[in-house]
Amino acid sequence: MTTTTRRSVLGLIGASGAVLATGALAGAASAATPGDLRAFDQFLRDQGFSGSYLFVHRGRTVAAGSYGRANDAALNGPDTRFAMASVTKLFTAVAIAQLAQARKIGYGDKLGAFLSGFPAGIAETVTVHHLLTHTSGLGDVFTMPGYLAEALSWTSVDQVMNGTTDYIRRATLGFPPGAGFEYSNAGYHLLGMIVARVSGQSYYDYVREQVFRPAGMTSTDFYLRPQWHADPRIAHPYAVQPSGEYLDSIDRRLYVGTPAGDAFSTCADMARFARALQGSTLLDAAFTPLTLGGKVPLGPPTTGPAPAVPPVAFQCYGPMKTLANHQWVTGHSGGAPGTSTDFQMYLDSDWVSVILSNRDFGAGGVPPWPAKARELITA
Repeated sequence: MTTTTRRSVLGLIGASGAVLATGALAGAASAATPGDLRAFDQFLRDQGFSGSYLFVHRGRTVAAGSYGRANDAALNGPDTRFAMASVTKLFTAVAIAQLAQARKIGYGDKLGAFLSGFPAGIAETVTVHHLLTHTSGLGDVFTMPGYLAEALSWTSVDQVMNGTTDYIRRATLGFPPGAGFEYSNAGYHLLGMIVARVSGQSYYDYVREQVFRPAGMTSTDFYLRPQWHADPRIAHPYAVQPSGEYLDSIDRRLYVGTPAGDAFSTCADMARFARALQGSTLLDAAFTPLTLGGKVPLGPPTTGPAPAVPPVAFQCYGPMKTLANHQWVTGHSGGAPGTSTDFQMYLDSDWVSVILSNRDFGAGGVPPWPAKARELITA
């Protein structure tokens, strides 16, 4: 489910204020200045941004701010928990890498070695590598006929996990595994099912214990839809309507997030995740670069305006890696009704940017702030 955010006409802006703190900028390969980051803050205001953002350099906060409403009971703030949409795939990818590091999974292992009920043409040809790199041919479960209408009626974690898997079992391949690239929520859901099968725990318990906890992500979790309705700490997703209004879209989201999307986190927790991932807390010194290294070259984006210069970009084992002004930028973005998220690690200059919004830009829309942040940090 990929959408992104536009300016509100519902008066949801209600700024809770930006906080700026200069960090140790000297010596960076390329570093934005505090003045640049104040300009970014103004840029967000001008765009009617609703959400929170955080820039970290060498482990120190350089700029942060929060604007708009989280829900009827609270403004967005630094402790607001946002649905992460597809940024969640990074947690799933790390879980797979941990199990590969423990020699419990091989990247060349076939899907059928872990999960039953798939046709031989899928079970015996799709590998863990294909699932991680969106080259399996399985595509997007959210576009499968009847899936979303049924999935929105599910009211238990098991229904979401097992029901989604059953839909994928009935899918056909869009191309032979390895012969193409198609962004695949179906593939990442199956990776989560593999995590559960191999670890002997639920996917959710494994990620809580082996990813969130060691990374110090104390405000990150998977919340149920009733909790999303009731907890004022969690930002509601406001989806743009054809009229231009923004309406709460919680009931257009699944009962619980899946391995492909909708864990909940804060900007600070995502910065902790970056530090833990780069610092070999979550993976060892061999599997960290393996996970973050480019695997499949990517073409130009299929949504938004065509870039003047074709990008140099790669799909990694989870993240996407793009060359921007001679710096590699590694991370993931996410979008769903009422959600636009972006998380990037600038490995050459030791920056991390996190931008989390509880609004979307409508079908096919692309929010402007990730590109603006990248421009400032790599200029």
